[in-house]
Amino acid sequence: MRHRIFNEDGDEELVFVMGWGNRWTHENVSWLIGQLTEAGYRVHAFELPTNIDDFKADWLEPVAEYVRDLEEYQLLGHSAGSLVAQALDGADNHVYLSPWWGYGEGFPEPVLEAVSKLPTTFPCLPVGDLDREALGERATDHQIETTPSWISPAFVRETRRAQSELLTIDHDAVVFCSLRDPVVSLRPIGERVPAEHVVLYNGGHELFSAPGRDRYVDLLLAALEDGSDAVEERKPIPA
Repeated sequence: MRHRIFNEDGDEELVFVMGWGNRWTHENVSWLIGQLTEAGYRVHAFELPTNIDDFKADWLEPVAEYVRDLEEYQLLGHSAGSLVAQALDGADNHVYLSPWWGYGEGFPEPVLEAVSKLPTTFPCLPVGDLDREALGERATDHQIETTPSWISPAFVRETRRAQSELLTIDHDAVVFCSLRDPVVSLRPIGERVPAEHVVLYNGGHELFSAPGRDRYVDLLLAALEDGSDAVEERKPIPA
């Protein structure tokens, strides 16, 4: 797992677990990290491996071991990064962007069940079109071209297992998501997070690739600083 610190001189620690296929070289991921560092955070960013055969060993434990050395920190997870983040201890506030706590409707449960039983770690399953319509209008050619197109049956098995073992979400957690997200299921969000702690935006899977992303920066930063208190009275109209 790749890890990098941005803004070594930041005043507060922030752990950012990126989503599957995200790279800090992607323009919109870089934009978000820039917003966080400008706000004074020392950002500990993690890039998840795109092929795993053990959720805990390959994704969770490297991050969990790292955060044990941080006395205080804020936690930001995007998509698959939120699947990791929900199992971490010690954060003051938890903010999740399009948390991948369940597969979207484009991935039928019988198909997922069947392929997860195949005994191979070879990426042989297409993930579908992760294009601008799916990710967001601001998704760049570079981002789309460098996002993997295949996953393995082992990956499906391990991520489904992790989704089935979700912990109780922190009562003060905040979620930003879109009703048009084709990647994640919204049901686990609604089952675990109070509606007043959910911020909706218009766009696809990535808030940082959404056309109206600038309208949500201040609210995102406030949620990282103050938790759900920051959003209950300041929700913008989705745009």
